[in-house]
Amino acid sequence: MNQQRVVITGVGVISPLGLNTEEFWSGLVAGKSGICAISRFDTANFPVKVAAEVKGFNATDYVDPKVADRSPRCVHFASAAANEAIKNARLDMSKENRERVGVLGSNLVENDYIVRQSEAFKLKGPRRADPLFVTKASPNIVALQVGMILGAEGPNTSVNSLCASGADAIGNGLNFIRLGYADVMVAACADASLEAISLAGLNILGALSREPDPAKACRPFDLNRSGFVYGEGSGVLILETLEHAKKRGAPVLAELLGAGWSFDAFDTTAPRAETQARSMSIALRSAGIRPEDVDYINAHGTSTKLNDACETKAIKMVFGERAYKIPISANKSMFGHIIAAAGAVEAIAAVLTLERGIIPPTINYETPDPECDLDYVPNVARQAQANVCLSNSFGIGGQNCTIILKRFEE
Repeated sequence: MNQQRVVITGVGVISPLGLNTEEFWSGLVAGKSGICAISRFDTANFPVKVAAEVKGFNATDYVDPKVADRSPRCVHFASAAANEAIKNARLDMSKENRERVGVLGSNLVENDYIVRQSEAFKLKGPRRADPLFVTKASPNIVALQVGMILGAEGPNTSVNSLCASGADAIGNGLNFIRLGYADVMVAACADASLEAISLAGLNILGALSREPDPAKACRPFDLNRSGFVYGEGSGVLILETLEHAKKRGAPVLAELLGAGWSFDAFDTTAPRAETQARSMSIALRSAGIRPEDVDYINAHGTSTKLNDACETKAIKMVFGERAYKIPISANKSMFGHIIAAAGAVEAIAAVLTLERGIIPPTINYETPDPECDLDYVPNVARQAQANVCLSNSFGIGGQNCTIILKRFEE
């Protein structure tokens, strides 16, 4: 494999903390919570009352009204984030070989739409089916639409590893470039599956926080954590070879060094520390760096009892005693769990951490847990120049992906 250098030249975010990258970053470093009482549907019969919704988003501000009408909410988010990333990367497709620009996407299917279509089909018959049902309900819709926005004719495909999808898309984008399939890969990830039926199922599973106070609902690594908070949004990153970025005079935000994957083969809901640790170790080998080179960890940190203790154990397996000296952030404490886009949004947070020398906090950390005894940067951001970041994304069911990012240096 050609281990040429791959860099990140543009990012775009739609999140519960804001509708662009700067609003998102400002919220992160301020320790702001984007979690609130659910407004998108009636929660009278739900024990879960809070979520991390995207507020103030008007699709037609970002997407042609016809496209907005014919596409699901995840596409609206992804289109807005992609346009920001493209602009920030100064990527001019009129000057690019379109065959050398590709897209790797991830999104979850929006289940309420499928339920509504199923009910309409039963009541009104096949002639009343939505002719766009297959595309609207497809797990490739984000990759398809972002590719259309760009006019990119290179590789266009999708990954779906639930909560690991965002990191998975980035890691696969890295490999597509290093294998010679493209000069530029856009990792475009979005999730708008925050819906009544999804919330109901996860509530019965016991995965969601029932904390009534939105500001305190998500508390990763805290002794009193009680489950994750459902979120929505999008993260888009422009990946390209360093040679290509230099040639076109692009800004370089960070370097993408490597990625690693593993599968628990253990349980459909409970995580396994040994295989999470393997994902991290494989990523380090892929990046060509040693555990002692890592000086910041962006944790998966969901705020569930099992995950946070398991991830802490896995970090100790990889880093030994040095684990106690590495600052760790759980961004989900502020914007919830954006499922298929979580890894991408968190990777953007990591890129900005490396670039700007500020480590975002893990908010709502009040009561230490003996099983979670590392440095989680509690409650207040920390001025510190991190050079190498390890970012974890662990999917429900045991699909694990870790990526390694580095502060850019010539």
